[in-house]
Amino acid sequence: MENPVRTANFLAERDARIAALRETLGALLRERSRITLEIGCGHGHFLTAYAEAHPQAPFCAGLDLIGDRVRRANRKCERAALGDRLAFVQAEAVEFLSVLPEHVALADVFILFPDPWPKRRHHKHRIMRAEILDRLAERAEPGARLCFRTDDRDYFTAAREVVGEHPRWRLADKGDPAASWPFEYATVFQQKAAAHQSLVAVRA
Repeated sequence: MENPVRTANFLAERDARIAALRETLGALLRERSRITLEIGCGHGHFLTAYAEAHPQAPFCAGLDLIGDRVRRANRKCERAALGDRLAFVQAEAVEFLSVLPEHVALADVFILFPDPWPKRRHHKHRIMRAEILDRLAERAEPGARLCFRTDDRDYFTAAREVVGEHPRWRLADKGDPAASWPFEYATVFQQKAAAHQSLVAVRA
C-alpha cells in the first residue's frame, strides 16, 4: 500500500532538486547555445581530456548521480583551468534534459561504459532505451552525434537495436564519415575492460 507521507516527501524532494538544477543550468548556460554532453561522467577524466583537446568545441557539461564524483571532476576542471569551457553537474539525465534551457542544443553526446543492468527485469533502467533517445533527440541539433561505448556485448547488441529502430537517430556504419569515434581517451573502465564495442548515431 502506498504511503502518502513518503510519497509527499519524495515529490517535495524531487521538486526542490529540479528547481535547484534549473537555477544552476540557467546560470551556467545563459550565454551558451550548444553543448557537448557526457552522461555518467565519473571523475571527469574523459570530458576534461576532451575539452583540453578541443578548444573550439561547444561548452562541455558532464553529469553524474554521485556527488563525490562530481566534486572530484570539478576539481580536475579547475586544475586544468577549463572553467570557462567545462563544468560537471550532479543530475539524473531525464531531469537534466527536462530543465535544459530552451535556447541550448546538444551538439554531441557521450555515454561511456554505463551500468549494463544485466538482469532482464532491470533493463528498464538502462540509459540506452527509447525514452532517453526520445529526449535526447528533442534537444539535439540535426547532425549531432550520440557516441556509446560498452564492454558488455549483450548491452551493445540491445543498444544497437534500439538506436537502429529509432526514427530520429541514424546509425553511422562503416564507410560513413560520421562513424569515426570522435576522440580516443581510455577511461578507467576502458583500461579494465578486456574488450569494448562502440557505436555512433547521428540525429536525423
